[in-house]
Amino acid sequence: MNMEQQKIKVWDFPTRFFHWSMVFLLGGLWWTADVGEMQYHLICAYVLMTLIGFRFVWGLVGSETSQFKHFIVVPKQAIHYAFKQPKPNSIGHNPLGGYMVMLLLSLLALQLMSGLFATDEIFTEGPLVYLVSADTAAWLTWLHKTNFNIILAMVVIHVIAVLVHVIKGDNLVKAMLSGYKNVSSGIAAPKLRSPVLALTIVLVIFTLVWIGLLEPVVSFL
Repeated sequence: MNMEQQKIKVWDFPTRFFHWSMVFLLGGLWWTADVGEMQYHLICAYVLMTLIGFRFVWGLVGSETSQFKHFIVVPKQAIHYAFKQPKPNSIGHNPLGGYMVMLLLSLLALQLMSGLFATDEIFTEGPLVYLVSADTAAWLTWLHKTNFNIILAMVVIHVIAVLVHVIKGDNLVKAMLSGYKNVSSGIAAPKLRSPVLALTIVLVIFTLVWIGLLEPVVSFL
């Protein structure tokens, strides 16, 4: 690190834990669906639901770099960033990365919602399938399967973008693992919220998911 740079902490532990947990859970969801282990598929889905719920709340009350208002900009500003050379340094997500975060979160929320109404018409069905007609359930099942392919495509694009950053010397993977990033001297470190607050939010959401969805699945095992 040269004299014109400093190392500051930009990502809190809750945000990093969410990020890497989501990676493993998506892998688990794909594998359990592929081999037909639907009970474990549901468990992974409900744990992911807890994490997604946490991330939306953390995007409102969490650390500065995790808050949506920190990285969501108007489309004109994102387009300007896309064509600007050289790219200005970003402490957290850059404008394009911010849109990717929101797109992935929205797709995951849609995946979880559609899964609640999906059915294979043989062994497994979502806990809310009884609320909709057979035609609606069939459509939501199709949406659930199709949307997962879209999620995989967005993940591939995300990974490629991260690799491009790494090649250019901005190691986003290392930053998301350690929480620290090298930035220009004089840039103030972002304000990070307490992990205790994050844990409290997770416990509240998990309790609701456990009571409403997860406990019956675990009891059935």
